[in-house]
Amino acid sequence: MTSRQTGFTLYELMMTLALGAVLTGLAAGSFSDTLARHRQGVEIDALFHAIHLARKESVMRRKVVSLCPSSDGQSCAGGTDWSTGWIMFENTDQDSPPAVDAGEVVLRRHRVDDQVVLVANRQSFTLRATFLRATNGTFVVCDSAARVPPKGLVVSYTGRPRVAFARPGGEPYSCVD
Repeated sequence: MTSRQTGFTLYELMMTLALGAVLTGLAAGSFSDTLARHRQGVEIDALFHAIHLARKESVMRRKVVSLCPSSDGQSCAGGTDWSTGWIMFENTDQDSPPAVDAGEVVLRRHRVDDQVVLVANRQSFTLRATFLRATNGTFVVCDSAARVPPKGLVVSYTGRPRVAFARPGGEPYSCVD
């Protein structure tokens, strides 16, 4: 009886490994895009819900509530770069630009993910009770490695946020706004 050996040749093994490496590379690229899209969505959701909460708190407390960029979670940093984080606080003295003063309660703190760039066309957003209008403006949320297209979070005069994929004229958002 003749015994026959079965197995793979070196060529078949190398081709299988090469194909596996290509597929893994494609999957890794797709996964990083998915992760970037998720990070962007998390930051948009955090701002979206904070603006709704600020509107609600201003009505319930009958006081002005402001959002501003913050690097330490205690005070407003100024400027239009919100990438380090932001705070929401009860702006009792209604100062402009808003600043956290003694006795003013910080209602929310948020640290922005390091992989996300967050810029706005305002240094702060102020939400007031229903009889006065809010600060309108736009946040642009970008992936720091530009793996996904930027999205905008537009805040109306009434304080209602909405997500936008392009400017009113149809041109896309950019991270250098």
